[in-house]
Amino acid sequence: MSKKFVNPNNTKHRPGGKYGNVISKIVKDGVCPFCPEHLATYHPNPIIQEGKHWLYTKNAYPYKGAIHHFLIIHKTHIEAFQDITPAAWLELQELINVMVEMHGIKGGSLVCRFGQTKYTGASVSHLHAQIIVGSGTEGAEPVLMRVG
Repeated sequence: MSKKFVNPNNTKHRPGGKYGNVISKIVKDGVCPFCPEHLATYHPNPIIQEGKHWLYTKNAYPYKGAIHHFLIIHKTHIEAFQDITPAAWLELQELINVMVEMHGIKGGSLVCRFGQTKYTGASVSHLHAQIIVGSGTEGAEPVLMRVG
């Protein structure tokens, strides 16, 4: 049996449409959509910046209400925190600081997706982080994300 790189069950909150079609294609192709050699095939947004260990891009399917939603993807296929090297941790911190400054982010959330998708709510089994920024407008609907 081949490795499953996506969990279609975690995409049911977004029925049909373009995202569902992309997930179906990834399942059929049997590859990890976040590994750099496959990213451009499944992710339409360009890489904004990359280092030795990480790259970041705008999320192609941002959460409703987010004014910024970025993906920070580890460039090697890993799924667990214990696989992140000290150098990669440092680079992640530096990249986040660059992102905050570059995009004028005044506040937001950093979410890391790691491990088994049945616990994380992630659709992709590849360690990644997300920077999510809500509107900051009084009375605005909150940005909601799936966990588990």
